[in-house]
Amino acid sequence: MKDNKMKVEKTSLEGVVIITPDVYEDERGFFMETYNRKRYEQAGVKISENGSFVQDNLSYSVRGTLRGLHFQKNKPQAKLVQVICGEIFDVAVDIRTGSPTFGQWIGVTLSEKNHRQMFVPEGFAHGFCVLSQTAHFLYKCSAFYDPEDEDGVLWSDPAIGIDWPVKTPIISPKDQKFVHLEQT
Repeated sequence: MKDNKMKVEKTSLEGVVIITPDVYEDERGFFMETYNRKRYEQAGVKISENGSFVQDNLSYSVRGTLRGLHFQKNKPQAKLVQVICGEIFDVAVDIRTGSPTFGQWIGVTLSEKNHRQMFVPEGFAHGFCVLSQTAHFLYKCSAFYDPEDEDGVLWSDPAIGIDWPVKTPIISPKDQKFVHLEQT
């Protein structure tokens, strides 16, 4: 096995990082550790105030699907996201009032081939669109989902200006009803 080192790349948004885990490949396939609390903490990835993940979610979507931009108002969730199968464009938007990067976004392509993860801390809205025929998207959350606390920002808010690679996305009725960031 080849000895790799987990790579953590900082982004222009404080706390949002791109992680390329160690991947051990040979003629049989590959093995990767998708999360190790001690290693992530040593790399400076601060999960949340409670320091742990409490819920895992798996999403399956077809090409052109856009989900988001989601967040919880009073019980914010940090998320560690990755693609198990397929390819997506993943986005985090800073919605922390008073933040110097409020309203700014970062986007990255995550795929089964690049094995990359994005860590989205509390205080960010999150969304993604599917670039491949289908995608299985896995994410760990630091707080339990609470439907009464759920909110979102309109995916096409011109004040944010996300350059989505999908021009006519498939969007749920719920996500279509979200408002602009200045109205949240």
